[in-house]
Amino acid sequence: MSSDTTQEDLDGGLAADAVSDKDKRRRSLGLLGGLIKPYRWQVAWVAVLTLLVQLGTVVGPALIAYGVDTALPTLIDGDAALAVGVGVAYILIAIGRALATYWYLRISTWAGQNILYNLRRRMFRHTQRLSLGFHERYTSGRVISRQTNDTESLRELLEFGVETIVGAPVLMVLTVVTILWMDWVTGLIMLLMLIPAVFMSRWFQKASSRTYREQRTHSARLTVEFVEMMGGMRAVQAFRREAANDRRYGEIANDYRRSSLAAIKIWGIYQPSLRLLGNVIVVVVLVVGGLRVLSGNLDVGMLLALVLYSRRFFQPIDMIANFYNVLQSAVSALEKISALLAEDPDIPEPAEPKQLPATGGGAIQFEGTSFQYTEDGPTVLHPLDLSIPSGQTIALVGQTGAGKSTVAKLISRFYDASEGRVTLDGIDLRDLRDDDLRRAMVMVTQESYLFGGSIADNIAIGKPGATRDEIEAAAKAIGAHAFIERMPNGYDTDVHTRGGRLSAGQRQLVSFARAFLADPRVLILDEATSSLDIPSERAVQNGLEQLLGDRTAIMIAHRLATVMIADRVLVVHDGRIAEDGSPRELIAAGGRFAQLYRAWQDSL
Repeated sequence: MSSDTTQEDLDGGLAADAVSDKDKRRRSLGLLGGLIKPYRWQVAWVAVLTLLVQLGTVVGPALIAYGVDTALPTLIDGDAALAVGVGVAYILIAIGRALATYWYLRISTWAGQNILYNLRRRMFRHTQRLSLGFHERYTSGRVISRQTNDTESLRELLEFGVETIVGAPVLMVLTVVTILWMDWVTGLIMLLMLIPAVFMSRWFQKASSRTYREQRTHSARLTVEFVEMMGGMRAVQAFRREAANDRRYGEIANDYRRSSLAAIKIWGIYQPSLRLLGNVIVVVVLVVGGLRVLSGNLDVGMLLALVLYSRRFFQPIDMIANFYNVLQSAVSALEKISALLAEDPDIPEPAEPKQLPATGGGAIQFEGTSFQYTEDGPTVLHPLDLSIPSGQTIALVGQTGAGKSTVAKLISRFYDASEGRVTLDGIDLRDLRDDDLRRAMVMVTQESYLFGGSIADNIAIGKPGATRDEIEAAAKAIGAHAFIERMPNGYDTDVHTRGGRLSAGQRQLVSFARAFLADPRVLILDEATSSLDIPSERAVQNGLEQLLGDRTAIMIAHRLATVMIADRVLVVHDGRIAEDGSPRELIAAGGRFAQLYRAWQDSL
């Protein structure tokens, strides 16, 4: 990760998400409201139950005061009815509080987990729907952070937010009102002592906001750095980068440690100070109240209740302070998640899609097609007019960066042309539904990505619901059947994560079988034979010669053994088609392809 990475990048902000803070808040609140809406009745019930719990909390000390000052004297006089009634009432209130607490915790947790489940599914579906351009500029560490850290930051808000946002202020107001009703002198003392508590809380909010932002920044850096290092472990070990990476990761981890310690220090100042202030208030109330009891101006039970209320007076402030960082974390997570969900696909679905002709064979046409990856970036593909007839096998060759892969990405509509258009069987690719396009066109890349599961499962991706006979037929056609049969469980062998159980060549053959099973109109092979050894490559070439006779094929390859089976070769240079003809014609012409061919022959 470069040293000039911005805080917005570290926090996961989208570079294209240039919106004001006000719009971000509005979008975040809109997202939160949309998530909560299906569970609004559950949230309302949680609020009602929270109010009942706080009412029970406030009634308790008043009931004790009544019991000591009124019920206890009647009990001494021989009448136990009032004392028993007060005791039963206190027990019933305690049971009611316990039941209400149980149900609001159960309902809030259930609703919170369901909201997070829906949000994770929504983000996953949306991220899959976003175009290739998004995934090429948005690091995997940030995507992982949206699905894990940010959704976890919302959990406490969703599960305990109502308790704090509704319960804490209600408890404080009810406590103040009750104290003023019972004894205005004590109430005045409480209100006076509230002034320093407000200033302390305000200081804590400002200080913790600053340290929290630093903490989140360093946490994001730590996640991104870890994912990038683990993802590039082969290069790390190949170039002996372990020590350098350890120093780099240690610096970032130390930054996170320092910011965490700073946050803990602020909390370590605030919470003891708040509790000290609360204890001071208890002492003041006890001293003033005790003198008034001795003078006969205050009952003992009333003093006991006022002391209990004084101890509970700062609990709501403590709850809100504890919840402040949770709220900040949730707001930050909402902004980043809403920014992700607001990202539109670069490749939109057509408003009025057209159907491919049933009898089409995969004819491709470039009509004045040019391309730039960004509006102010260089022209990668200059205006191109090119016709690829149905059933023709085309090989694209040229130096790295010449534009070969760009041509393939435009044909597969991973990107749209900046100018002009690309058609398939006479239909502009932008007028085709994505599902129709993906059925008609399959790309096999150099990475040959396999998913966890069996070999048969990975081949069947090309045609969901395919029979075992169809899967085996596809594997036999491209020469994969023999090595699959030698695996411990044959076609049922688990390939492990990313196909780690298979060699690079075996993974490529499985991906070929997957593509052939799909039976597309157009097959695109982007450096797809680069990982194959000579015997495997010959087996694939035999399969290609048999299976590509009735479909259009676009092959990007540096290996001329693969290129030589093509009907036509396009030599791409500097974003233009420099040569166009059959392999033998271009060899005879003595141009760029002839030079490549002679160099290949010399290497043999």
